[in-house]
Amino acid sequence: MENVKVCVYAISKNEEQFVKRWVESMGEADKIIVLDTGSTDNTVNLLKEMGVTVYEETFNPFRFDTARNASLDLIPQEYEICICTDLDEVFEAGWKEKVLKAWGSDVTRLRYTYNWSFDEYGKPATSFLANKIHRNGYYKWSHPVHEVLMPLKEEKEVVVKDLVINHYPDATKSRGSYLPLLELSVKEDPLDDRNMHYLGREYMYYRKWDEAILTLKKHLSLKKATWKDERAASMRFIARCYKEKGEREEAKKWYQEAIYEAPYLREGYIELAYIYYEDENFLVAYDYLRKALEIKNKSDSYINEEFAWNSFIYDLISICAYHLGYHEESIAYVKKALEIDPNNLRLQLNLELMEK
Repeated sequence: MENVKVCVYAISKNEEQFVKRWVESMGEADKIIVLDTGSTDNTVNLLKEMGVTVYEETFNPFRFDTARNASLDLIPQEYEICICTDLDEVFEAGWKEKVLKAWGSDVTRLRYTYNWSFDEYGKPATSFLANKIHRNGYYKWSHPVHEVLMPLKEEKEVVVKDLVINHYPDATKSRGSYLPLLELSVKEDPLDDRNMHYLGREYMYYRKWDEAILTLKKHLSLKKATWKDERAASMRFIARCYKEKGEREEAKKWYQEAIYEAPYLREGYIELAYIYYEDENFLVAYDYLRKALEIKNKSDSYINEEFAWNSFIYDLISICAYHLGYHEESIAYVKKALEIDPNNLRLQLNLELMEK
């Protein structure tokens, strides 16, 4: 569309290592605005040197929705299309043309491909559709963390899968603020299914098994918790917690629940197979892995996990097949694993052993 202006906006804090790459990636925009929330490094100066409009404001206590809404308020009304990104994200070149081509007078939001992580070979590992490209004046940010855009008016969303943003995070950056912000979010809105799920997952990351189980079961009990992908993920996380507590049969039960909830997702089959593999019940493990491999298409949601689509599944089923005496299959599967992960020495040795 002609005469439609695009503004990229972001919040930042101590992101100097990403500034140059980010600005060059976002440079197709008509305007770039950053609200810095308290950098003590050279982030602000670097952004200004590269022509970015920078504002500075600190928030105490900090919450992501407040900061993002403040940054959104800085965008002049003449910029119809607003694109929220973080400084550790990179647009693939030619993105503006794709945005304008998909935009229309009634479109309020675009959904695009977001590559959240990459494997050691630079191939996307975890990918899903994100939707932080939106019409000015139609949305506000909500929730202290894992914030989302909430529509203020009737919305129309368009999917543009060949519009791609890649995420290259700083692995050393702490996520220590997430847990208290998630606890605050659930306290503010105990009926919000999304952040109840995230809080349960965060407890799991912190190895707080009982808190995680209780919270994830609360998620499953909420009336709004109807999205099967996320419900299945909560069930798998409950299973992981029971497994860590040594309650393996209870874990198996919850993995079965996850499979029943979302039989079109690989993750439940694979995680359940792995428990049986650990039990040296190779036949049951093999059967579940075969069922997982029958699922050919990855969903577009953030629920997808790397282990379900990388070499792991072929590695595991090759070992199971080997123990079951299915030698031709074991060789074929380990070769598939090596196609994905050719530098893996253990896989190379496994193939050598199986061929002998």
